[in-house]
Amino acid sequence: MPTTAEAPKCFAEVAGRRILDWTVDALRDAGIQQIAFIGGYRIEAVQSAYPEFEFRHNVDWANNNILASLFCAEDLMDEPFVCCYSDCLFTANLVSGILETAGDISISVDVGWRERYAGRTEHPADDAEKITAGDGLVTRIEREIPETEAYGEFTGVARFGSEGAQVLRREFHRVRELHAGGPFRGARLFEKAYLIHLLQEMVERGVEFRHSDTTGEYIEIDTQQDFEYARGCWTPGGIAR
Repeated sequence: MPTTAEAPKCFAEVAGRRILDWTVDALRDAGIQQIAFIGGYRIEAVQSAYPEFEFRHNVDWANNNILASLFCAEDLMDEPFVCCYSDCLFTANLVSGILETAGDISISVDVGWRERYAGRTEHPADDAEKITAGDGLVTRIEREIPETEAYGEFTGVARFGSEGAQVLRREFHRVRELHAGGPFRGARLFEKAYLIHLLQEMVERGVEFRHSDTTGEYIEIDTQQDFEYARGCWTPGGIAR
């Protein structure tokens, strides 16, 4: 607020374009043409402006969170896919990085994240979706990772191959059966869980996540302060230095 008072956050304009326009260009320039949009708040505005998308409606958006929202599109997970958050700016090069990374699951990691968090008082570093890594694999993905131990920040952009998507779906249904209506990891209720809660569960069960590193090619827009920061430095090639 006030930017989202009358429109979804992905409609906020940075450098004269909606966040969602930057997302579409990044995906398409990396070779991804079919786009599905999962929405709740003001989804009708997105449907009107982007009729070429395939839509899935998260009708209970006010009572759930990112993980439940993603699985509104479970019927589209039979084939390899890339998923991303709708309130982030990122480049085509970042997307190409995860597409070109070996393995059946890869996630994009901003290794220059500390510079971006300098002065970010409304969303401090302890709230970042941090990761640790070793030998090319993600070893942990949690907000609770101490800043000094973090390798980087998960950008929200992830690629799942056919087998990886099957594992993701299987693990989602397993933990939902165990935790629906109750707490799950850092979430008070399973329905309020974040994507990283399931990803960490999978890491602990031995699922391999490879990472593609980036710096200066990603900005999360979570607060009005982030919005002003992005409007001051974002360019087609990423953050202006």
